[in-house]
Amino acid sequence: MNRKLFSSESVTEGHPDKMCDQVADAILDSILAEDPDARVACEVSAATGLMLVYGEITTSCYVDIPKVVRQVVGDIGYNSNEMGFDGNTCAVLTAIDEQSPDIAQGVNEGIEVREEGRKDDGDSEGAGDQGMMFGYACDETPEKMPLAISLSHRMAKRLAQVRKEGILPYLWPDGKTQVTLEYEGDRPVRVHTVVVSTQHRPEVSLEQIREDVEREVIRPVVPAELMDDDTLIYINPTGRFVTGGPHGDAGLTGRKIIVDTYGGYARHGGGGFSGKDPTKVDRSAAYAARYVAKNIVAAGLASKCEIQLAYAIGVARPVSVMVDTFGTGKVEDEKLADAVQKVFDLRPGAIIRKLNLRRPIYRQVAAYGHMGREDLDVPWEKTDRVDQLKAALES
Repeated sequence: MNRKLFSSESVTEGHPDKMCDQVADAILDSILAEDPDARVACEVSAATGLMLVYGEITTSCYVDIPKVVRQVVGDIGYNSNEMGFDGNTCAVLTAIDEQSPDIAQGVNEGIEVREEGRKDDGDSEGAGDQGMMFGYACDETPEKMPLAISLSHRMAKRLAQVRKEGILPYLWPDGKTQVTLEYEGDRPVRVHTVVVSTQHRPEVSLEQIREDVEREVIRPVVPAELMDDDTLIYINPTGRFVTGGPHGDAGLTGRKIIVDTYGGYARHGGGGFSGKDPTKVDRSAAYAARYVAKNIVAAGLASKCEIQLAYAIGVARPVSVMVDTFGTGKVEDEKLADAVQKVFDLRPGAIIRKLNLRRPIYRQVAAYGHMGREDLDVPWEKTDRVDQLKAALES
């Protein structure tokens, strides 16, 4: 059998880019809690002693943005200048405008209603931008995610857990994880390499960090049967990681899109998620594509499946729907694509309604992945269309 290696990474909630994602989605959640129809395109940047919030927000409610910023940063754990960043004292700057009316008119009513004379059925909103979005699912894990990104996320979450619960109290919030799997054909057979880099207090020895992290973070997460004497383990391979967070590297929303999705295992359209309300198809259509792909795999129609959706700004219906099962499909991909369009209404308004996306649910997925989050019961992870897909193919 052909053997190959594949790697995926994750980052902790204290990584500077992930801090920005969480702040942006916390602001979005705060607005949606009061005004579900708000339009939000919120970007966040972070640097030493500074959080900058900017973008376009159109809403009828008031949100104390600096208060939200400080709450999120404190929850993450940056609450002391000793770490190089303190949410209590950092500067918070804002630069907010309203959404362009040129964009708004195309979102409020799709071209099908505005120019083609079709009746507005309540789901006729136009896409907020052009672009393509991908969704993916496979049978490597119970949650239908690639194993490498699943293990990387679980280790990153565990790294935060042992810090917050005081199991390893000398850890600070910034950190990264990475898993390299060895595949035999299309199946993962062993863990080739594990990498963990974690921020820490300056007085702790590297030897202690390496011993503790392997015992408390790696071994509880990575299945023992996938590791052997040849598995490589690298913990803080530079030898020191004291300077971290925004003090060590500037942060920005939307810069961890591969961490947010499938760890590089599937293609990506390029659009980030955080800070965007669901009229932005970068977000809602990516969730819908994951929903479709997961239902196809859960139905046993393929062992792996990638969906591409493409949209034109101001147009409700996708301009293309593509299904690729990489030769694992039980029926032809073209027939699956036809069944998908019978079963799933992939207009942005219909996606928003079906997945109930005008709710404050986004901060919880802004770290440790938007996909595969069965721990959070998010609607795009449900497999409630399995029977309908099978029936559509039979008909």
